[in-house]
Amino acid sequence: MPTYPAIKPNPLLRNLALFSDLAEEELERIVAGTSVMRVPKGEFICHRGEPCNGFHLVVYGQVKLGFSTEDGAEKVIEIIGPGQSFGEALMFLDKPYIVFSQALADCLLLHVAKQTVFEEIARNQHFARKLLGGLSRRLHGLVLDVVEYSLRSGAQRVIGFLLRADAERADDDDAELSVRLPANKTNIASRLNLSPEHFSRILHDLADAGLIRVERRTVHICDPEGLRRYEYADGTRERAPRAARPPAV
Repeated sequence: MPTYPAIKPNPLLRNLALFSDLAEEELERIVAGTSVMRVPKGEFICHRGEPCNGFHLVVYGQVKLGFSTEDGAEKVIEIIGPGQSFGEALMFLDKPYIVFSQALADCLLLHVAKQTVFEEIARNQHFARKLLGGLSRRLHGLVLDVVEYSLRSGAQRVIGFLLRADAERADDDDAELSVRLPANKTNIASRLNLSPEHFSRILHDLADAGLIRVERRTVHICDPEGLRRYEYADGTRERAPRAARPPAV
């Protein structure tokens, strides 16, 4: 096992929105109940059924939340990236994990103990409001997911995902947008409630239509407005809304 230098959680916590405006003495109380975790790619952070003794924050890397069905298939519920968190709701409910969490890349995580959170909530109403705000955004995101899966076609889901993803425009204002897929296609397909084959076929059709260009895990959006107006091969009009980005959790 490699030996890593010790990392102080203070500056890491300070850079996260939940803790950014805490006074120094308030932050120190959180630090006292925070542990730093380095998790290699592929390693599980928690398993379904294990007790939830706090919540995790991702400093860097990506974490997959999901569950396995009885026939061995895997369903991805969410992909958690830097600055996002998971486990808060179960921590408050005093329930075990209902999903597993697994590192999709080498990760640096912070684990804040449940008792520390509860004590700070009792002292600091502002902290409590920010924590509740994060939980509310996650709930809103889950409701939007149900709407997407129920009312939108597979192509609409993929287009919406691409248009909501972090797209960076090059220095040239007329340049195309580039979206770096946060995980491999299998995990993203599961997140969108699609089979990997269906996801790949949709990307292929969008590329054939000249709307995107795929280079490994980077999708170049050549015509964003055309993508929003795209009509799928079966004749169904596939218009993706100008939705806000999925909420951080």
